[in-house]
This record gives sequence, structure tokens and C-alpha cells, in this order.
Amino acid sequence: MDSMVELQNKSIVEILYKALLGHGTMEMIAKLLASDLEYWFHGPPKCQHMMKVLTGETDHKKGFKFEPRSVTSIGDCVITEGWEGQAYWVHVWTLKNGLITQFREYFNTWLVVRDLRPLKWEDHKQDNMTLWRSQPRDLYRRSLPGLVLAI
Repeated sequence: MDSMVELQNKSIVEILYKALLGHGTMEMIAKLLASDLEYWFHGPPKCQHMMKVLTGETDHKKGFKFEPRSVTSIGDCVITEGWEGQAYWVHVWTLKNGLITQFREYFNTWLVVRDLRPLKWEDHKQDNMTLWRSQPRDLYRRSLPGLVLAI
């Protein structure tokens, strides 16, 4: 994928988080999202904080603060991770034509993102299938379920 598109996608997601942290309005946030946003969640049901914000159930300027500690763009996906207290989260945003079309939220879950396209012969000697892996700082002592996301 064109690195300019990856940079644009990363920028859009960074704008979304700045707006969520109180530097924008829900109208501004809504303009970044497709009207038929696809949503998927893994974690304790009570932790669906982002969907509550995106649907307007919770005020984006109050409650759980999503402040990304890392933002990585891979193809048409942007992966963010962060933690607040004992909560560790990973978000995977998929963008198409500058609009967020899909959102996956992982709460208190280790995530590994892998590329499952067939390898070229010269690539068999490397583990280039892992594109991204959770880095939850001081949470290494905790036991969290793990998932693999294939893109």
C-alpha cells in the first residue's frame, strides 16, 4: 500500500483520539466514521467504552480516557494501544478512502497481527508474518487472553 495513504490513515485516527480527549465535538468525530461502521469487540462486556462513546451513549469528554501510547499504520489498518490503570486496550481501525469503515476493540487482551498472504520463496527464512504485537508495558506479569488477527 502507498505509504502516503498509510500516513493519511494514521493522521485521521490521531485526529479522532484528539477529539475524544476533549479537543473536538461529536460532530467532528462522526465525520471520520462511515455511517455503517462495522464494530467488533473482545473483552469483558462492561468494557465496551469506545462503542458507548461512538454511539453517543457516553460523553466523549467524560469517563474512560483513550490516550494511545502507540499508533501504527499497516496497509489500510491503524493499530493503537494504551492503558489506563489496570485496563489495557488495543484498537484496530480500518479505513477506506479516508473514512473509518471498521473498528475492532480488544480489552485486556494480548494481540498479534499477522500477514497470511503466501510467502515468496526468499521470505521463508524470516518470520515476516508478524506485523504487530501488543506491548503492554508493565502488564507483562498479568495473565491476559491472546488473539491473532489475520490481515
